[in-house]
Amino acid sequence: MIELKNLCKSFETAGGRVDALKDVTLTIEDGNIYGIIGMSGAGKSTLVRCINMLERPTSGEVIVNRQNLGQLTPAQLRAARRDITMIFQKFNLLMQRNCLQNICFPMELSGVKKSDAEKRARELLELVGLPDKAKAYPAQLSGGQQQRIAIARALATDPKVLLCDEATSALDPNTTQSILGLIRDINRKLGITVVVITHQMSVVKEICTHVAILDDGEVVENGLVSTVFAAPKSAAARRLVFPGAVDTKVSDPAQERRARLVFLDAKATGIPLVARLAVEYGIMANVISATTQALSEEVYGGMLLGIPAGQFDRAAEFLRTFPNIQFEEVSEHV
Repeated sequence: MIELKNLCKSFETAGGRVDALKDVTLTIEDGNIYGIIGMSGAGKSTLVRCINMLERPTSGEVIVNRQNLGQLTPAQLRAARRDITMIFQKFNLLMQRNCLQNICFPMELSGVKKSDAEKRARELLELVGLPDKAKAYPAQLSGGQQQRIAIARALATDPKVLLCDEATSALDPNTTQSILGLIRDINRKLGITVVVITHQMSVVKEICTHVAILDDGEVVENGLVSTVFAAPKSAAARRLVFPGAVDTKVSDPAQERRARLVFLDAKATGIPLVARLAVEYGIMANVISATTQALSEEVYGGMLLGIPAGQFDRAAEFLRTFPNIQFEEVSEHV
């Protein structure tokens, strides 16, 4: 388990003090794939570097596997970090070493016998699907293959926690899917807790069970991916789930009031609401936008309607009768 308690991190810069993290409190259960998502500058990378103490928090506690990392001696912290490994956007492989040697490197640092290290490295090459690349050098590999080697290296010390800092941001969509599939398989096979730092909602939707939304150094929303993304409550989460803005050519705010509907299950997405409003109530609602998405093997939907101002209250009364549809009036798209 990872527990972050009242975590704060500040930096002194030429322009003054910057508060990168502000009172962050999170609990990440063992075996979860936990996403931490936010826009650029939200504090995501600072947070993940605090989890393994590459950045020392200004205040607060980081407790991993029942150890308060801030209270450990340097030697104890080095030992604890063997259980908390990390992969990066730029792979960070040693270019002068071949793939087998790259994977062996952390075991060398831990004093593992060379023959045992090589045996384990070959097992990991099999696990990541590159058994034939033992003697290849990083420069001979594609980006996706390099990230697979980086994952194998991260697993070399049999960690309990894998931190992924924008690990797929440099990859094309097909390769991203492949790497995410590998991370999901590793989580299932080895039971490793995975923390995914990303600005891409699609990554979180693809593999994460839980998510925290980080905005300007603060956790503004967290919980199950299906709950947070199906019905986001914070402005930051809504910007991620409902990006963009309403085109005034599609919806005239002077004539219409806007309502957002969130369909909380597959059954709700099949209700012909707009047609029923028109047929049963004579209300001609304007569909500004509509989407469906699969989260945690369930189908959710969202719809933004423009409703004639004089008929809005009547439409709202009807739309609120459905228990599996969330209704709210919005003045803007977000």
